[in-house]
Amino acid sequence: MSTSTICIFGEVLIDDFPDGPVIGGAPYNVARTLAYFGCDPLFISRIGDDPYGTWIREDMHKFGISDTGLQSDQRYPSGRVGVEIRHEHAAVSHQFHILPDQAYDHIASTSASQACAQRNASFAAPPDRDIIYFGTLAQRAPASRRALDDILKQSSALRYLDLNLRQDQASLDTILRSIAAADILKINEDELQVLLRLYPGLTTPEKQQFSAPGIPSIGLLRELLQTCKLQALIVTLGAQGYLYVDGEGLESRGSIASAVDVVDTVGAGDAFSAIVLLGLLRDWPRLLSLQRAQAFATAICGVRGAVGDKPFYQVWENAWSTTPLAAGNAQ
Repeated sequence: MSTSTICIFGEVLIDDFPDGPVIGGAPYNVARTLAYFGCDPLFISRIGDDPYGTWIREDMHKFGISDTGLQSDQRYPSGRVGVEIRHEHAAVSHQFHILPDQAYDHIASTSASQACAQRNASFAAPPDRDIIYFGTLAQRAPASRRALDDILKQSSALRYLDLNLRQDQASLDTILRSIAAADILKINEDELQVLLRLYPGLTTPEKQQFSAPGIPSIGLLRELLQTCKLQALIVTLGAQGYLYVDGEGLESRGSIASAVDVVDTVGAGDAFSAIVLLGLLRDWPRLLSLQRAQAFATAICGVRGAVGDKPFYQVWENAWSTTPLAAGNAQ
């Protein structure tokens, strides 16, 4: 197993569902999944000095996540998001109402950088084997944006960007700067449409951009990969699976392998990212990581919320430990 370390930067918040609050936030969902698989992520965020903040800190301890990178704010509250569940034509969707000026908007740069430096000093892995995960929501305010910039400047780690656009919370400048800083970019089909508008110079003819309704062509993704100067690009397509391209010529088209009784789809994209990152940390073959990420993300849709319980994760760990790594070499 690799001795690489991972830093996860971004929001942790309370998702207010109609039937009660749930701790969430894409970066924190990823951190919890990786922690369950023994990866000891450094999670950098900020919470309020309030009951929700206490609950979040207790949850981190439950999952075995160090709170070294978790800051506490005396002025701003722990993040909250209202979640509205919609049922349309047998499909389940979610509408998020994101509150402004939350604690995660005010991550202090000095404390965040110190947490990263301390973590790196305690591991023997070369810096180029480390990973930094980040998104865009926690960059909507200057303080947290500056904290992330400083972390990226001091590190040569691989950068994994889950764009995770939410209701115009990210400015055009934030989107472009984040992509420019990334090595691996993960987006969904809606975010792909945003990028196609931002990069109008792509040469693929309109009629060739999509190989099927809602499914982009590999050729288009390769052009986007080159335009954005990325090492790899992942597009998750919900029930249609995913598409993957990278700078080494590898392509992969994944589909949903098995049906699941959907409880909710919250955290499915985060689950996908977490297993891709787990594969990087464990040096899995890239295609195997993608296959496992797709299967795991599908399974998450069958549980309430963005993470499962310990028995849920143990089933996957047991299955993966008995599967030869070479199994991922076949497309």
